[in-house]
Amino acid sequence: MSLPTPEAMMNALPLPVLTIGPDNEILRVNAAAEAFLESSQRVLERKKLSDYMPFGSPVLALVDEVRLRGSSVNEYRVDVGGPRLGMERIVDAFATPLSDAGGMVVLMLQERTIADKMNRQLTHRSAARSVTALGAMLAHEIKNPLSGIRGAAQLLEQSADEDDRLLTRLICDEADRIVKLVERVELFGEAAPGADRGPINIHAVLDHVKRLVQSGFARHVRIVENYDPSLPPIYGSRDQLVQVFINLLKNAAEAIGPDALEGEIVLSTAFRTGMRLQTPGSSERVSLPIEIAVRDNGPGIPDEFISEMFDPFVTTKENGSGLGLALVAKIVGDHGGIIECDPAPRRTTFRILLPMFSEKTTTETPASAPPAQSQS
Repeated sequence: MSLPTPEAMMNALPLPVLTIGPDNEILRVNAAAEAFLESSQRVLERKKLSDYMPFGSPVLALVDEVRLRGSSVNEYRVDVGGPRLGMERIVDAFATPLSDAGGMVVLMLQERTIADKMNRQLTHRSAARSVTALGAMLAHEIKNPLSGIRGAAQLLEQSADEDDRLLTRLICDEADRIVKLVERVELFGEAAPGADRGPINIHAVLDHVKRLVQSGFARHVRIVENYDPSLPPIYGSRDQLVQVFINLLKNAAEAIGPDALEGEIVLSTAFRTGMRLQTPGSSERVSLPIEIAVRDNGPGIPDEFISEMFDPFVTTKENGSGLGLALVAKIVGDHGGIIECDPAPRRTTFRILLPMFSEKTTTETPASAPPAQSQS
């Protein structure tokens, strides 16, 4: 058996590894580093580390300290986010000198953002569960009285003068508005485990959604497809997944605005290995290799809303209900997946990770599964 080459072993590593020269030039990178820096080996070899790290980054100081000490140095929870790499990129950095290599340093990065985001799924799903209970209560306790109020207002309208009719019409309109809000909240009700679920081609779902939105609210936006054609099917509900992506594309189109001259939404899919979740009370880890991303070139999300965007009734829209993203988070969670957002200006990305279909998933009930807590 022939041994793998050093380059093959480096590319097999799931973490970004870079060899840095004496003047901080990038000499070599592995495949994971190319993906992390979103540049090819050929492009990176003409760059310096400072071209990708923000000004004053602790990573640059870390590399200098390794040369000074002549020994390994680690730095934890370093923010390398910026215009080049996107915002909110938190990493653990490990650097070590190459012996007798004239100031060369090997730098390895372990992204913490994904692990931290996955822990936040507990909050998203708990919020969705609270809305589920609220929806059931609203259906029984609010819709019936509202029907009576509206009926009484219509009776009064028949004998009222013109000024009073304006008031009775106001009562009817507001009652109708509340009913619509209640009906939206009712969407959070628990579906029967496994109802209408089966193997789904996610590209067929995205193509259907694209046709729908381009004939309506996204007709002013260019939609670009960047799909992995070899993607395996997922196990889920087609109708619910259609609802998820309609909501995400509607948010993206509204963020871009109707007057944008070069509005663009990019739909992309990819197969990502190495992402696994563990559910409480079980030693089994669930793989989430199917990635679907929705990226827009709108102005981005205000900082004050980023941490709460998946919570119910939180919205940046003047007349929004704040239920769209909460519903998306619930549906994705019911499918055993996670959703997170990279809120960079001009490249805001909502990323969904889902398990792929297998015969085993048909006997399980993702909708009743407890929330994910940790990453392997």
